[in-house]
Amino acid sequence: MRRLILIAPFAAALIGGCAMLEPEPTARQDFETFCVACHGTSGKGDGAGAEMLTARPADLTRIAARNGGRYPRAEVMTKIWGYAKGQTGHPQMPAFDGLLAGDTVLYDSGDGIATPTPLRLVQLQEYIEGLQR
Repeated sequence: MRRLILIAPFAAALIGGCAMLEPEPTARQDFETFCVACHGTSGKGDGAGAEMLTARPADLTRIAARNGGRYPRAEVMTKIWGYAKGQTGHPQMPAFDGLLAGDTVLYDSGDGIATPTPLRLVQLQEYIEGLQR
């Protein structure tokens, strides 16, 4: 069972009195910002920038299909985390370390262990999970 628990999303507002917080981008906004140019709005790897790349971007709608019908939540987040940290062999992937900033949540990706994880990272992988066909 997956559980998402906010650690302290409004702590800054509570500490700062009535301070207004900038709203976090939505998963759809993050997908549009970081993924659409190459992976396309549908996630199929057919974005406007895809034709300029030496390797075709992955079809994000087929992740589960490529894994025997199982969507690997932790693996997807690990891959995104690696891109954000510049730890992959994919020089064409942009740096999107902004996904690692902001609120942290305790997230169980399916292994029964709730791990502190950047909220935007969780939301983006769940958005990509929703693209599976």
